[in-house]
Amino acid sequence: MAPMYVSRVPSVYSLQQLEEDSLFPRKGVLSAPEKPVSELAGSLLPKLSFAARTGYKSKRVRSFGDLQRVPDIDDYSWPSVSSDEESSEGTVPSLAAQPAEAGISLLDMVLLAEWEDRAEQDLFRYDVTACPTKLVPGPYGFVAQFNEGRGSKKRPTEFRIDQVCQPFDDKKFNFTKALQKEVLFQFEEGLSSGKQAYAASALVPASPNLVFINVSPIEYGHVLLVPRVLDKISQVVDPRTLLLALEFCHEADNPYFRLCYNSLGAYATVNHLHFQAYYLSAPFAVERAPTAEVMMGLKRRRGEVRISQLAEYPVRGLVFEAGSSLAEMADVVGEACQRLQKANIPHNLFVVDCGQRVFLFPNAFAEAKANNLVPEDLLDSQVDPAGFEISGHLILKRQQDYDNITQDWVWRLLSYASLSAEGFADFAKLALDC
Repeated sequence: MAPMYVSRVPSVYSLQQLEEDSLFPRKGVLSAPEKPVSELAGSLLPKLSFAARTGYKSKRVRSFGDLQRVPDIDDYSWPSVSSDEESSEGTVPSLAAQPAEAGISLLDMVLLAEWEDRAEQDLFRYDVTACPTKLVPGPYGFVAQFNEGRGSKKRPTEFRIDQVCQPFDDKKFNFTKALQKEVLFQFEEGLSSGKQAYAASALVPASPNLVFINVSPIEYGHVLLVPRVLDKISQVVDPRTLLLALEFCHEADNPYFRLCYNSLGAYATVNHLHFQAYYLSAPFAVERAPTAEVMMGLKRRRGEVRISQLAEYPVRGLVFEAGSSLAEMADVVGEACQRLQKANIPHNLFVVDCGQRVFLFPNAFAEAKANNLVPEDLLDSQVDPAGFEISGHLILKRQQDYDNITQDWVWRLLSYASLSAEGFADFAKLALDC
């Protein structure tokens, strides 16, 4: 099987083009790049504005029930895939940009251009584009990446793994300590014109929503969305903050852009509310997995939000599909997360289909590990499955694990993150308030 390599975005996204071509936004301006985010008062940062919607036209989703193929969203043409790429076993098409008129969103253009700029400034701890990636043989198409930097250069966890809710601690790392040059842009609700707007330089509000680079990236374009950064919210989700994350996915308007949330105890490493997102030009394994109706006695709908559960997948989880309102989706899933936080149940969220589908996983791996239930060979891999790993993107720190990975090995590893059937039934009743 041939390895995959992530390709950099071509010159259609280059900063020079953004500055010279009137079809593209200008490069962002940061007035105090070397100052910490805590000193944002009076600073200028780029700003991308979006219009909050009371409703939207739902697109056909890509996900579910076909282990051979996950279809693209209607009329979406980026990244392009040649017939050779489609038939090449073990490869995934690279990120290949098309002209702006092909439908690339403003958020995509700005995010990738500014992310590339930070790469040129050498702000990342390693070059993620040099990390080999391959498809794991098998019908689910798990994706494996060999990334030594995530093991040796990733920030260590500073918090207890047995408490989902912990007070914010100013003495430990949080995103107010990051430098302003790590910020790509503000992400704020703007006018109700229904369109995105971009300002290359804008004063920041009292506590802005910021999009940062992830200095230890998993994939190309890996960013962090930090709601109301100066409010210093600990790593817990509510409907309001989840709605911002869903709007972020919706504004990207790109089926290859997925977003993840990890609670404390489910492998979040920073106790400052943040969501992670990046581009991967392949289906995640969980997108291929079939679903089934939720168990008897549980609600299958909340308003227009349809609720189901995963079937034939190593980690049990709930699946939420939006109707015509992202706000309604945020209410249903956000309230479920609040109940889990109160019950001290570690959990992960995985958002696909431009915000229209959300997976909610209880994560039992840390508990199984603490109780010496995880076999030694799995522990030796140093893979602690958080949201992206559970969903099908495995980040491996050792060459031997990357070379020898199989679908059976992945399935066995992830199964230790799953609750039992009985435990999941209790979890679902709690999450759905039944």
